[in-house]
Amino acid sequence: MPQSVWPARPNRWDVVAAGLVFGALALIIAVAREMHMPLEALGAAPIVLDPVHLPAYAARTTVRMFAALGLSLVFTFAIGALAAKSRRAEKILIPLLDILQSVPVLGYLSFTVLVFLSLFPGSVLGAELAAIFVIFTSQVWNMTFSFYQSLRTVPRELEEAARAFQFSPWQRFWRLEVPFAIPGLVWNMMMSMSGGWFFVVAAEAIAVGTHTIALPGIGSYVALAIAERDLAAVGAAIVAMLAVIGLYDQLMFRPLVAWADKFRMGETAALEVPRSWLLTLLRRTRLVRSAGAPLRRGAHEMAMWRLDFRRFEVPFSQGTKTRVADALYYGVLAALGLAGAGFAASLVAGIGIDEVLHVLLLGLFTLLRVAVLLVIALVVWVPLGVLIGLRPRLAARLQPLAQFLAAFPANLLFPVAVVGIVHFRLDPDIWLSPLMLLGAQWYILFNVIAGASAVPHDLVEAARGFHVRGWLWWRKVMLPAVFPYVITGALTAWGGAWNASIVAEAVRWGDTHLVAQGLGAYITVHTEAGDYERIALGVIVMCLFVVALNRLLWRPLYDAAARRFQV
Repeated sequence: MPQSVWPARPNRWDVVAAGLVFGALALIIAVAREMHMPLEALGAAPIVLDPVHLPAYAARTTVRMFAALGLSLVFTFAIGALAAKSRRAEKILIPLLDILQSVPVLGYLSFTVLVFLSLFPGSVLGAELAAIFVIFTSQVWNMTFSFYQSLRTVPRELEEAARAFQFSPWQRFWRLEVPFAIPGLVWNMMMSMSGGWFFVVAAEAIAVGTHTIALPGIGSYVALAIAERDLAAVGAAIVAMLAVIGLYDQLMFRPLVAWADKFRMGETAALEVPRSWLLTLLRRTRLVRSAGAPLRRGAHEMAMWRLDFRRFEVPFSQGTKTRVADALYYGVLAALGLAGAGFAASLVAGIGIDEVLHVLLLGLFTLLRVAVLLVIALVVWVPLGVLIGLRPRLAARLQPLAQFLAAFPANLLFPVAVVGIVHFRLDPDIWLSPLMLLGAQWYILFNVIAGASAVPHDLVEAARGFHVRGWLWWRKVMLPAVFPYVITGALTAWGGAWNASIVAEAVRWGDTHLVAQGLGAYITVHTEAGDYERIALGVIVMCLFVVALNRLLWRPLYDAAARRFQV
């Protein structure tokens, strides 16, 4: 009988791969079973600081973070594509996304917890979904901006090829645009996983009124360790975080980076390519590859569907249809804008004009801090990101370290900053400012690495062949190639810095409380005092600053990237 009719026989690589697959499935099933327990079970098994429980806590946290990452991918493909392909949707979605990533999400935590708990009364599942939602809001924005930027900057020659092959919009999306976006999206997924660690403490130790729901996880462990000032437990949690980051780097992100390299543009082969032992193992398996063959064929056939959405359009002429749609669209937006302005005015109706002007001035102080810190971060991380991105072996060595540094909870360094500022009698208005960029700066590094790793090899080789060096190389070769990625990294770092101003402009350690003049400190102080009118005023002013800068700065830069810097 011919060999082709026999089912694939497993080899030794299949044994290792099957062990990994079944181990992951067992972990997911075990965590999912605990999610359906009664809410009272959490009180019966409270969080303890014994390090022996950290592996179980780490497993629960990891499953939550990957669930949030999956939701972030779905959101990214839907909203990022809609913003890139519809000029009407773009005008409302991009400012809205900028606001959502800038305004502190933790302020909405109590509301979202109540919603999810009411959907699943008496079940741990409600609290679990609330925690996943909080982590999702920390992961999704930079992924969406990265995907949007990639769709806006697809090279013109690839667009011409898609038209020549008569791709339908569905085929163009899955066969051209998604593959082009994958390298940048993979690095932003890494950044999202690291950024999610900052929110894990708030996501897993949820305050509901006078009660606290502590979900088993590293975040709850860290919250308890900080509350009891147990530095040994904090150190054990950091070690557990490092171990988890190393594991999912080896088992997920390093294989993804190596796989995404095949989507890199260019006609010449790279001298260095990223490698992954797990990807090599999977390629050597027989049974696993045979089992995955139907999925690969199904995905390919789905990507080649010739879906035609135009037959569902209203049969008007193009000009008439556009004018009618524009009138309806902008009419609805104007009505919603007036309603929102009226609601905002009602929230701050009892506040005088002097207070409003004072808050606007505080917003300018925060704006100045964010702008100066962003420029410094760009000067530092753009050259380093290019250096790492052009050298896959160096990137492979530094990848786990960069993920850990980006994941390290910056709020654990706040006590050190307080002690240092008090001891040396430094000005809080200046020396609290760097805390705003501790977590946000990594968005720039990860995006620049993604941009440099996506630069076509033949472009780099041509520059080397023509002996283009120094500033000319940066100005004519590398900066134009990575410019869209720099803008995406700067925009997400910008939003992250505004978000971090809430905690970075007002910090405390024990009885020492330092406050810098700024909008973040204003919101924090009045949140602690329970002054909801002034909290609303601070958030509204922050939204106004974010929208204004989006319109005056980021939108023109995105347009410049789309028009002039397509490689």
